[in-house]
Amino acid sequence: MLQIALPNKGSLSEDSVRLVREAGYNCRRLGKELIISDVENGIDFFFLRPKDIAVYVRKGILALGITGRDLALDSGADVVEILPLHFGKSKFCYAVPEDSPITPETLEGKRIATSYAALVSKDLEKRGVKAEIVPLDGAVEISIRLGVADLIADVVQTGKTLKDAGLKVVGDVILNSEAVLVGQDEAVLENPLVKTFVDRLQGIVVARDYVIVEYDVPENLLDQACRITPGIESPTVSPLSKKGWMAVKAMAKKKEVNGIMDALTELGARGIMVLDIRTCRI
Repeated sequence: MLQIALPNKGSLSEDSVRLVREAGYNCRRLGKELIISDVENGIDFFFLRPKDIAVYVRKGILALGITGRDLALDSGADVVEILPLHFGKSKFCYAVPEDSPITPETLEGKRIATSYAALVSKDLEKRGVKAEIVPLDGAVEISIRLGVADLIADVVQTGKTLKDAGLKVVGDVILNSEAVLVGQDEAVLENPLVKTFVDRLQGIVVARDYVIVEYDVPENLLDQACRITPGIESPTVSPLSKKGWMAVKAMAKKKEVNGIMDALTELGARGIMVLDIRTCRI
């Protein structure tokens, strides 16, 4: 049985399970099970702390794991990022009180509270700065008010938590993070079960970013229409029973679809439809 790790709690866990189930695997948890076996597909899913997943994968105990890029890097485990999964996106940044003059250029001698000591240490080393790292296990926003730190380094998603704590982000983003599928090394892809798992997940990830645009267009406008919807390789084009008209079908970026529909309407296309894609292989 192939052994794969998934996060055991939080939104990262929920989104990971949703992705894996959409890819056709059985990993439904009824309670707090640590292992779910998908006998039909030959996979055991282990539910572990996200911070530990990269460590188990690096040691070869588990073949693959889904965790955050920030967590994998902070663990120090030298794993390979097999596939970015496009959810759980966040930014790792420095933050200071609203009225603080501290910037990343003035960190020398400062106290930095964080749950990601390794990431901060690497950043300080890159900057050539010596500062005190105050390692905390969560809720770092309160550390400044309690007098144990001058600033924090933490993961930021919406920024609401920082704002509520009276903090602001300073400097450039240290790391852009998201959920990723990691493996011990590229050789893991030689396993047929691993290859199938990766292909299925990639199919879901791509499908979430794309839609199918279908429309009818006069034949004399076909070239212009195809420039609006070039598709992945090229659009599918076929003649309609109505003389002088063509039917076109193409994949398009979901975030661009409203502009595409506007352009097609202005061009003279008719019967424009946008269809969701459940999965695909490109």
